[in-house]
Amino acid sequence: MQRSIFSIFAVLLLTSSVVACSSQDWRNTSREPAGLSLSPTVTSEAVIEAYAADAFGWRGWFAVHSWLAVKPADASEYTVYEVVGWRVDSGQPALRIYQTATPDRYWYGARPEKLLTVTGSQAAQLIPQIAAAADEYPWANEYEAVPGPNSNTFPAWIALRFPELGLQLPFSAIGSGYADNDPRLPY
Repeated sequence: MQRSIFSIFAVLLLTSSVVACSSQDWRNTSREPAGLSLSPTVTSEAVIEAYAADAFGWRGWFAVHSWLAVKPADASEYTVYEVVGWRVDSGQPALRIYQTATPDRYWYGARPEKLLTVTGSQAAQLIPQIAAAADEYPWANEYEAVPGPNSNTFPAWIALRFPELGLQLPFSAIGSGYADNDPRLPY
């Protein structure tokens, strides 16, 4: 009897948790800056940063969304590289490249974590190489949540192309291993 009551309680708790997460409207979630990035108005040197935040909704229980941001020396904005699946559904590339002064915005309600900061001459040298590599990204128009390519595949692919960057994605960056599927990468 106690076991069946526990089972019913567990099912109700799990169901209510899933419903609560899935009923959140993405349009009302925070996209405010987290205050983690080096300000382009204060930092004149070149900067490369990488971020990860819990994925939206229930996916955030076990997975993150990651992205890269680069700022050449004396630039007033960062160039952000991130992959989003809903762009593919509307006929746009999955790889989104845009300019912003605040690359550390919340990912639809989830506070990002800064994974990496590289500044100075190393960043200045790598930024044009990263921009050129983005043009060669083999899955720029594809998105598949599991096994990939997804939002974590692009930063992982950049990390493989440029090991000197020192970028390490968290274990929860599901889809990062998909980057190993590019036969052009040097191993």
